[in-house]
Amino acid sequence: MNEPLLVFSRTFDLLAWLLPKSERFPRIYRHTLTQRINDAALDLQEQLSIAQSSRGELRACHLLVASNKLDVLRVHLRLAHAWRWLNDGQYEHVSRMIAEIGRLLGGWINQTHAQLAKEKKGHPGP
Repeated sequence: MNEPLLVFSRTFDLLAWLLPKSERFPRIYRHTLTQRINDAALDLQEQLSIAQSSRGELRACHLLVASNKLDVLRVHLRLAHAWRWLNDGQYEHVSRMIAEIGRLLGGWINQTHAQLAKEKKGHPGP
């Protein structure tokens, strides 16, 4: 039940760490990979906010989009590490942050699906 509140806090922490860090990425990639990293992180936060104010199937849909944004961010950060824009310690730190957000988001998704299943069970179809 705590997942929604905690995932917002952890996502804020991720953004607070990541956005200033990405300013140090090579200038030549500012409008490509760096922008995609920042967009994925901000889109994740946006989808979580929309999900929080939504209900039912719409919430489930926004949570799945948020999960996809998290996956995209994970891949982009792996590339940033491979190109040495993030050192091993930084990559380990951000990977732990993303893993925790993923666990929290997965819990929220499971909780939402369980609620939907319960609602459908209680309301027989036509």
